[in-house]
Amino acid sequence: MRVTKKFLAPALIAAAAIALSGCAPTSAGPAASGSDSPAKAAVNVGMITSATGPLAAYGAAYTNGFKAGLDYATDGTGTVDGREINLTWADDQGNPDTAVAKAKDLIGQGYQILAGTVVSGIATSLAEQAAQNKVLYISGPAAADAVTGVNQYTFRSGRQTYQDVATAGTFIGDPSGKKIVVFAQDTAFGQGNLAGVKAVLGGKGATVDGVLVAEDATEFTPFAQQLIDAKPDLIFVAWAGATSGAMWEALQQQGVFDSTPVVTGLGDLSTYGAYGPASDKISFLSHYFQAATDNKASKAMVGYLEKHDAKADLFSPDGFVAAQMLVRAIGEGGGDNVDDMIASLEGWTFDSVKGEITVRAEDHAMIQPMFQAKLSQGADGTWKADLVKAVDADTVAPPVAKK
Repeated sequence: MRVTKKFLAPALIAAAAIALSGCAPTSAGPAASGSDSPAKAAVNVGMITSATGPLAAYGAAYTNGFKAGLDYATDGTGTVDGREINLTWADDQGNPDTAVAKAKDLIGQGYQILAGTVVSGIATSLAEQAAQNKVLYISGPAAADAVTGVNQYTFRSGRQTYQDVATAGTFIGDPSGKKIVVFAQDTAFGQGNLAGVKAVLGGKGATVDGVLVAEDATEFTPFAQQLIDAKPDLIFVAWAGATSGAMWEALQQQGVFDSTPVVTGLGDLSTYGAYGPASDKISFLSHYFQAATDNKASKAMVGYLEKHDAKADLFSPDGFVAAQMLVRAIGEGGGDNVDDMIASLEGWTFDSVKGEITVRAEDHAMIQPMFQAKLSQGADGTWKADLVKAVDADTVAPPVAKK
């Protein structure tokens, strides 16, 4: 009784056509001597995520979390109702075309369940394949709101952008009548965050303005002064890249933190030391960090990861939840009929690493708690995240997506 893992060989990844050994659905073998019934067929599952590429670290956290979740959900057996789970791991390399090619290959071999990816552009592309081919797809950490409600075949195992932005709004209570400034680079990423804050918090009555900075800017003192002069109730920072340290230092030196709450998203463990002197002054919205929860599932995940020389990180719960959903789809939905598996997941409420989670039946949104956090520095000079407040799932729940 085991989970059989199949990996795509690195030499084959670059090929236009990839042959996966033993991927076709097969019987688990003849019944044991003296048994009155044949052994149940194995269930084949395609796991598509970034093992290489710019988001490989996120892919690793998702993968490790999935392994912990499968161990937890199957009580260490790796089987569901006596059925083995054959996992085929495919590296999307952060590229939508690569991911779609591998998904088509797996679907062509009879796979009815796909899961994974940390990249929003890949998730939406795989969702399209799921609908076209009528297979179950459970996306991973990819945060795009567009994944929710995109079609009946697509679910998600992580949070979405709306929940991030709504969590930022909880730092000022009721957003109605409040002034919020989004401080970001003038890039697609920055503009997208500004649009998201306008849609979410502006939709709740806040006035939202943006201070957008050229991506190649290196002097941030004038922009820090603009933020102070705006006298907002909240500054939401969306920043990425090599200038992050200089930007945070400028905000610190100019006294921005003395007058206004400054909120940004808490990244993975590798980013905790990147904020410089501002580290303990920033208010962080968070999807997950290890100290955020201490329930049965979180203890199991942390313990499993430590046993396997890994750490609980930002997207570990997304993998853990995906495994729980997979076991539910096989155990309650049969594992063979896609419509039955979909029905088994819709409206399902279960306990997981972050607490109680509900798969909303109407659009497959994951209704889940979020967190407020702060960073603190230990005696050894390293930074750790501390829980400020758990934000109730309903408080940050996105509106039902229109189909």
